[in-house]
Amino acid sequence: MTIQPGTPAPAFRTTDLAGTPIAPEDYAGRLLLLSFFRNGACAICNLRVHQLIARYPTWQRRGLAILAVFESPRERLIETVATQGVPFPIIADPRGELYALYGVENSAEKIARTMARPDLPATIQAAAEHGFRLTREEGSNFDRLPADFLIGPDGVVRRAHYADVVMDHLDFAAIEEALAAPALA
Repeated sequence: MTIQPGTPAPAFRTTDLAGTPIAPEDYAGRLLLLSFFRNGACAICNLRVHQLIARYPTWQRRGLAILAVFESPRERLIETVATQGVPFPIIADPRGELYALYGVENSAEKIARTMARPDLPATIQAAAEHGFRLTREEGSNFDRLPADFLIGPDGVVRRAHYADVVMDHLDFAAIEEALAAPALA
């Protein structure tokens, strides 16, 4: 089951790394980017978080909230992703419950496709230049793929992006377009 644009975002209640309660409906009236990542040790995921952090102050002023979900235990995320000083909530979902709720895929085939891509070395190099080394997280779900959902101020999914390869996320231009949409007013 995948989430389709035009449908209400599936509801959930959880906490972020600081123990603060989190639910999508807490962001009613704002555009929400709900971004699912692989695990805290994923260098490519950490590079994407780094890119989101750089854009976040501007996007936040324009009405965007971000929730980042990782299929890692809280302690591992504190050791990895949280060291970046992430200004938006990070959610630990080590059992993959939110991933299942949003239909985020596991695919050994797509992971193999990622490994065969000619642009993978450049992406790994870009991650390394920011201090994110390619390491494997013990016990992680290696076959997990990322996904991104733009949820409108009304709680309805505007964009659903399911990755075909590990470095595949919703394009920043699509986020900019959603922020510029008149329905945010």
